Amino acid sequence: MILIYVKKVNPRIEYISKLIFNQILQTEIAFSTNSSEFRKSDLPKLNYSTDKFDDEFYIKPHRLMFSRAMIKPNIEPVWYEGNKYFCESSQDSDLPFDPLAASFYLVSRHEEYTETVRDHLDRFHAKQSILTKYDLLKKPVVNIWAKLLGEKLKERYPVLEFTETPFRFISTIDIDNAWAYKNKGTMRESANLLRSFIKNRAEYKERMKVLRGKAKDPYDTYEYLDSVFNGNEDKVLFFFLLGDYARYDKNISHKNTQYQKLIRDIRKKYKVGIHPSFASSKKGNRKKTGVERARLESILGEEVDKSRQHFLRIQFPKSYRRLIKSGILEDYTMGYSCVSGFRAGICTPYYFYDVERETTTNLLITPFQILDGTFTHYQQLKPEQAWEEIKGIMTEVKKVGGTFVSVWHNETVNNKGIWKGFQTVFEEMNRLGFAWANGKEN
Repeated sequence: MILIYVKKVNPRIEYISKLIFNQILQTEIAFSTNSSEFRKSDLPKLNYSTDKFDDEFYIKPHRLMFSRAMIKPNIEPVWYEGNKYFCESSQDSDLPFDPLAASFYLVSRHEEYTETVRDHLDRFHAKQSILTKYDLLKKPVVNIWAKLLGEKLKERYPVLEFTETPFRFISTIDIDNAWAYKNKGTMRESANLLRSFIKNRAEYKERMKVLRGKAKDPYDTYEYLDSVFNGNEDKVLFFFLLGDYARYDKNISHKNTQYQKLIRDIRKKYKVGIHPSFASSKKGNRKKTGVERARLESILGEEVDKSRQHFLRIQFPKSYRRLIKSGILEDYTMGYSCVSGFRAGICTPYYFYDVERETTTNLLITPFQILDGTFTHYQQLKPEQAWEEIKGIMTEVKKVGGTFVSVWHNETVNNKGIWKGFQTVFEEMNRLGFAWANGKEN
């Protein structure tokens, strides 16, 4: 038990303290607002106030923890033992930065509430993040800071013991388009045939072979995925796109019986979630997420409480509020499309804090670190370069006992076109991830 002194327990302090101490450091905390009782206590103590007392561990809180204005704060870097931090504390504090405030700034995504610059899909861009500016995006800094705080507290109070959390690995697959050529419906198939006949004869020939049953659809990689995941099905999660056909949602119809059968077959082995459409994140479409979730539930005959936004489109706080209202309990959207790393600076699942309403919600956010399209569409990396990137980030997660999550698609593991060679990357990532998650080193 660690006793934390604050002059007043506000929602921000309570939220981030529980995340750091309960969830990451796996220890209990209690708050005290009585300075006399705090000073008399024999428990390990953290004084988180503007008044330093005796020899207790002391951190002066950053003003961010008491601000209610939704403005972009002025946050300057702080150097300590050769590393860069932010949210300065004070000279008499035991750390020159406030790890609670810095962590709150990241996991609450405060910067995404106030930043107005967006990409072409109206998404927060990684280059606008403080972690990019301080060259910290490739590090799970919230976990690192939590462990640093734990180490410093243990130096002061040797009686403290922190339980090490094991490395977890979750391999996720987004099904944006279950098949490249099959089960599109007569009108779409006819239009696609005509277009490929005019523009791409090689594709036309392949398409005809697939439709005549003489070749396998290039997106039909489900048997291959089963072979990679064999024995580790509990560490795999599939997300299905069931929105209406539109410019950014070119999926198979949710009414298609073959698509429904595929979904049910996959559910027999793996956990599944809804992949809310791009259209569901647009203004005026607040009910679409609930409609699409209901479609998946109707196909499966069971409740669905997991999601990941199509195109990773999150807008704070309305996207998460929409998910909560739709009955979603876990979301896996927290990550970037353009770069690998730690969007919220953390690799531990955590609950969404609504900054505007100053309240902790019941929506559990599980961040991901790796997206297949990052390597090809944005960074143009070779397979061997992508694997080095993945292995490096997996190692960072393992060091802090976090949860590594990757995002791939059924079509990106077919070893064709721009994905030539990436099948090996996918296999190596899962082999190593499953081994580490199962307590093996290789």
